[in-house]
Amino acid sequence: HRHRHIRGRGVNKIGIIGFGNMGSCLAAKTKTKENQIWVFDKDRKKTKGLSGIELADSNAALVRKVDTVIIAVKPQDFNAALEEIKGVIDDKLIISIAAGVTTARIERILGRVRVVRTMPNMPARIGRGITCMCKGEFAVPGDLLFTRELFENLGVTLIIAEDMMNVATAISGSGPGYVFDWIDTRKIDKNNETLMRRFREELTVLLTGAAVGIGFMPKEATKLAQATVDGSIALLKQSKLSAQELRRQITSKGGTTEAALEVLHNGGGLSEAVKAAVARARAL
Repeated sequence: HRHRHIRGRGVNKIGIIGFGNMGSCLAAKTKTKENQIWVFDKDRKKTKGLSGIELADSNAALVRKVDTVIIAVKPQDFNAALEEIKGVIDDKLIISIAAGVTTARIERILGRVRVVRTMPNMPARIGRGITCMCKGEFAVPGDLLFTRELFENLGVTLIIAEDMMNVATAISGSGPGYVFDWIDTRKIDKNNETLMRRFREELTVLLTGAAVGIGFMPKEATKLAQATVDGSIALLKQSKLSAQELRRQITSKGGTTEAALEVLHNGGGLSEAVKAAVARARAL
């Protein structure tokens, strides 16, 4: 039963705990003929009137109905959610979207469970994200492949070592903030194709260099930077919001993006800004 997640074996039953930005995005983009989606959010208003998605009565009830559990709650609700499900997991795959939470910490609470840790970024909202992922101690390679397939509905994916997850936050997680900030502070018109093309090339080169500077191999760095810049520009073009407003949405107080933008606004370069974001991610 280790490999029951391989496609073509009937329906994948996937449960999503937490129906915020990422949870609702995942539910919308992964409900297919092969995937039956169950959701639970303690705020019932968020899950009212859903179609094509099953609603569970509690976190534990949700886990009992599915083979894969995606935990997409806010960081402050994370431990409580784990406590609620820890007795009913059996041999299910746990996929975590919690920023900064290690697989070891999840295994400490849940026991010997199969965990894959993921980190999608903001452009995943429109299917143009990049999701970094790594597996925990007890997950099998098939779990990683299954997770990858799932998150390809949200854009591209990159499997990295877990000790690179905090580092990746500074590129793919906070990167859209740098893109929006650059466009806003330089007053670039997003509808000017020539300017946007030049901007895209310049920033991709800089962000790739910054990624190499914090330990990524050139190939990974290029993929991360390119997907981050392209996805952010696509999000800006599709969205009704300004670069300034999108930057505000991604810059949480005391977070990694804020640390990087502080450096940029004080005249520092992108590599220095990215290092500040990594330091903040590690501190958090």
